[in-house]
Amino acid sequence: MIKKEFTLPSAVNRKAYHDYFIHDTYEAGIVLTGTEVKSIRSGRMNIKDSYARIEKGELWLWNAHISPYEQGNRFNHDPLRTRKLLVHKKELNKLEIMMKTKGYTLIPLKIYFNRGKIKCLIGVATGKKLHDKRRDIAEKAVKRDLDRRLKERNYN
Repeated sequence: MIKKEFTLPSAVNRKAYHDYFIHDTYEAGIVLTGTEVKSIRSGRMNIKDSYARIEKGELWLWNAHISPYEQGNRFNHDPLRTRKLLVHKKELNKLEIMMKTKGYTLIPLKIYFNRGKIKCLIGVATGKKLHDKRRDIAEKAVKRDLDRRLKERNYN
């Protein structure tokens, strides 16, 4: 029997869904040091302003902030260093083709644990304009109001 491990995401980029249209997602592994893993396990990571980029045939995560581990002493890491993301070669080739298309960017959506390994969910995205953001906010408000009314009707 396969033992399934369920843990909550360590870091979620909620702003990405507000600022971008997410077209496709890919799961990638991250190359980390020991103090980075311990810091992520304690929930001290921020990916709000981070992005991914392909350089020289490799995928890299930029501006992801992992706070230094408190008991790390001299073995601690640089909080904003670039980190290598691990994906299959076919996925990397697809991502490279998409990045050559105008307007696409790679955004980390969440960092989570999968069977003891730390994974990063990367989204292929295009930026939203201001009117798109306003329309999304209006749609959410209408949906919230409808759900609230249905809930009240079910209780009465």
